[in-house]
Amino acid sequence: MPAPTLQDLAPDGHDLATDPHPVYAALRERGPVHRVLAPGSGESWLVVTRDAARAALTDPRLRNDIRHSATWQDDGGHALGRNMLQTDPPDHTRLRRLVAGHFTPARIAALRPRIAEIAGDLLAGLPARGTVDLVSRYALPLPVTVICDLFGVPTADRTVFHAWSNELVMPASPESGASAAAALGGYLAELIHRKRGTRDDDLLSDLVATAREPAGSPLTSEELLGMAFLILVAGHETTVNLISATVHALLTHPDQLELLRSEPDLADAAVEEALRHQSPVHATAFRFATESLELAGTHIPAGDAVQISLAAASRDPLHFPEPDRFHLRRRGPAHLAFGHGLHHCLGAPLARTEAAIAVRLLLHHCPDLTLATDPATLTWRTSTLLRGLSELPVRIGPSGDPGGTD
Repeated sequence: MPAPTLQDLAPDGHDLATDPHPVYAALRERGPVHRVLAPGSGESWLVVTRDAARAALTDPRLRNDIRHSATWQDDGGHALGRNMLQTDPPDHTRLRRLVAGHFTPARIAALRPRIAEIAGDLLAGLPARGTVDLVSRYALPLPVTVICDLFGVPTADRTVFHAWSNELVMPASPESGASAAAALGGYLAELIHRKRGTRDDDLLSDLVATAREPAGSPLTSEELLGMAFLILVAGHETTVNLISATVHALLTHPDQLELLRSEPDLADAAVEEALRHQSPVHATAFRFATESLELAGTHIPAGDAVQISLAAASRDPLHFPEPDRFHLRRRGPAHLAFGHGLHHCLGAPLARTEAAIAVRLLLHHCPDLTLATDPATLTWRTSTLLRGLSELPVRIGPSGDPGGTD
């Protein structure tokens, strides 16, 4: 009998995309690891408790390279080149080291004025009153601009680049995902070609220079394409979701919004709680057992796929009292929204910084910001890895001000 999908496990009529957490809660009550079917990806073991998640994320027998899969025939999916998510040490260590210097605390601190400038320009472009979609007008263009600045993507290319990226990570169909992958792959190959022989001061130019070093280069052409793909796509898609999820959580928890308005220094705490409460990356990439093993009392045969639900682990009631409550003064263990261990998200400091600046400046600029629709009508886009709002209609101006729609 085939394993059930998460939708199969949901109550009749329940929209899993809108709220997956009741399903995760029911699974946690039954145990830490479950066999499930991921549509389009096949059967795997899903980890749903925090303790089991941390164990899985640091178990050296669970590897990211798909060639450890018992059913491996090709690399599958729409990933371009070979990137850090697809590799294990020592290759993963080598690739990560090549870009780690661009994400140090000092480098991120140096970006803060530019991030604030971009956010300020976007806020200045919003109407003084009326209804706008905060995703398309603010949560999206801010991280797109930041990562494209960092990577040296020309301004004229950024809109189409995001369209390909968005369709790639959360495709409307397998055909549209494949088409977006082909288009983005061609664009990145051309952008890399343009960077050759230049002395531009950006991350992609640095990587291109590394790849063209004499024999013994630490970066192959396939890895260069994979690095460009991973950083450009992951570097903004998750942050779009984080900014919009943080604002959504605040607007649907007015007591916490009022607390933040009275104590703006809690913006960082709001972002951390949103990461826990509405994890933008709700599951890891698949990992594969290199040998038969036991995980939290469950037998995992060699070659089987394992996926860790970061969203489920970060609402484990054994570690987070009242896990479904959004609470800025929460104390306790760290969430797992950025993973744990060797594959902990390299861009986490940048995402945190962008989101905190975005939220702080938004609330200062729009002191009467409210949600402009019933939260139950909002549409959440999901994929195997990601979850985020398609739109977030908000009202700018005093309550009751009819304003207009922009």
